[in-house]
Amino acid sequence: MPTIFFTGGGTAGHVTPNVALIEHLQGKGWNCHYVGSNTGVERELTASLSVPFYGIASGKLRRYFSWQNFVDPLFILFGCLQSLWLCLRYRPNLVFSKGGFVSVPVVFAAWLCRIPTVCHESDITPGLANKLSFPFCRQLCVNFQETLKYLPARMRDKVTVTGSPLRAGLRNVDANRGRTFLQVETELPVLFIVGGSLGARAINECVWENLSWLTEQWEVVHLVGNGNLNTEASRPGYQQYEYLADPYGDVLACADMVVSRAGANAIFELLTFGKRHLLIPLTAAASRGDQIINARIMAAAGVSSVLTEDELGEDTLRAALNHQDESNLETMRELARTDALNRISDILEAQLPA
Repeated sequence: MPTIFFTGGGTAGHVTPNVALIEHLQGKGWNCHYVGSNTGVERELTASLSVPFYGIASGKLRRYFSWQNFVDPLFILFGCLQSLWLCLRYRPNLVFSKGGFVSVPVVFAAWLCRIPTVCHESDITPGLANKLSFPFCRQLCVNFQETLKYLPARMRDKVTVTGSPLRAGLRNVDANRGRTFLQVETELPVLFIVGGSLGARAINECVWENLSWLTEQWEVVHLVGNGNLNTEASRPGYQQYEYLADPYGDVLACADMVVSRAGANAIFELLTFGKRHLLIPLTAAASRGDQIINARIMAAAGVSSVLTEDELGEDTLRAALNHQDESNLETMRELARTDALNRISDILEAQLPA
């Protein structure tokens, strides 16, 4: 029975693909462990999987001045020592890294112990943590062909375009079950608004300011993020939730239109489900700009409508939601790879000792 360490954290986007792979490999008899940070979302998101979880120290390498830049290298070093101890104690056959800064010490420790590592990059442009890990990995999986343009030529021979693995809750979905969960009784189309795992203030506020006309045209389902419920926004035709776990896939399946951030995993889900959607990427001030690039490339491919936060308002939101274009569904299917679980599983099995 192979033993594998999964690592990755900081946001749900660095964890949910790992959850999908763990579910898949547990069904094949693999012994799965998770190495994450002590403070990230990964402990909570993997709690239902019945896998051992090891919390390690985790720092962050910032591109801007912060006093924490002087302290975090110590946390990173301590995380490396903790990861090395875990690798020596449990001797996993493989490490699978989904990114986030907690993954860097784990990948480096695995390399020191000569344990093969497979990395996965969701975004079109690789993040800093993954860039640091890539030299120490055997294979690199990516969501989109465009990512190869942003990788050094020397790395491209170990890259496979796999797509992103979807957890069971997104593979076994039912639109009717979603409408039943929402108790939708009108004939209005369903508008599903998702601000990411932490919510999105600008999107939330714009929705609340425009509920009067939104609920005339749509049955509005709104994920506002943890702690962001607005009791004053209650009205017929509007439902808000902090987070949806198991029902998420069914709700997505029954949606007629989706408003979303432009994280790579969110885009991949929208492509897989063939959903008309509007992307509102995180600003460059609030991120490294990866969502802006994701959205720009998806718009150029003709599969996404895009609004920046600066453009977001009543008129632009109304125009974007009323834009009907079904001609991009075939392009969506071409961009979405629905066999990511098997592709990545085959890559992992190929790395096992003979």
